Amino acid sequence: MCWPMAKYGAFVRGIFVLLMLSFVLTGCVGGKQATAPIPAVTEAPADSLKAKFSITIFSQDGKSQDLDAVLFSVPNKRYRMELTGALGIGVASLLWLEEGWQMVFPTEKMYMKGAGYMVGLFNDPSIPLVHIHQVAGLFNGKVLPEKLEEVSSRDSLGADSLVVKIHEARDPLTRHYTYAEKNGEVLWLKTLGRDGKDEVLVIDEYKDFSGTKVPSRISFIRDESVFLEIHVRKVQHGKPFGSGTWRLNIPRSYQQI
Repeated sequence: MCWPMAKYGAFVRGIFVLLMLSFVLTGCVGGKQATAPIPAVTEAPADSLKAKFSITIFSQDGKSQDLDAVLFSVPNKRYRMELTGALGIGVASLLWLEEGWQMVFPTEKMYMKGAGYMVGLFNDPSIPLVHIHQVAGLFNGKVLPEKLEEVSSRDSLGADSLVVKIHEARDPLTRHYTYAEKNGEVLWLKTLGRDGKDEVLVIDEYKDFSGTKVPSRISFIRDESVFLEIHVRKVQHGKPFGSGTWRLNIPRSYQQI
């Protein structure tokens, strides 16, 4: 079952903040330009990528909504993510630069802004903060957080009766992670959210995109309930982006969250 565009706006906003999956690059949101410098782009960085994917959002009442998304990424430097609904209508957009980030929700005439690599609302525990580099890294085949230190590992039987390796690890901030690995592929990754509830990323299938093995079907589970699924359709590396990619307009009439 799908929701009318006007009714699922608030829910999409929460999910978008949760995972930074955004909007339309058509520049249809006019008005006064927000303060956002435009880096000069003369050629494509070797590690740049453009990913096209679809997402399915699930609500607690059993309803779901299918949306299309595009990511423009120069890893660890800048990102533009786009989310569109029915008939290509722009639902939300994110521009992340090293000097700050901005999000716009045109269907609700709202926007957010902040700084740093953790993106979200600090005063709302129902919307966990997201590490933007980790989310964007999924489309470049990077599933595990950087600089994980392994604490222990053990063998276990998977659902297909094959042996998988279970790892216990922690990051530099001592946040604890558990993940399963088979033949060099991460099957799932689990950690605790800031409210103490389990957050799990499950990968159902890997595919080769331009010579890079990328998780193509990803489920995000929180407190044992799937709230979002990603299906990656296409990933292109070494893509050049025009300067307009790194500009986000925010009309004066929009309300800041």
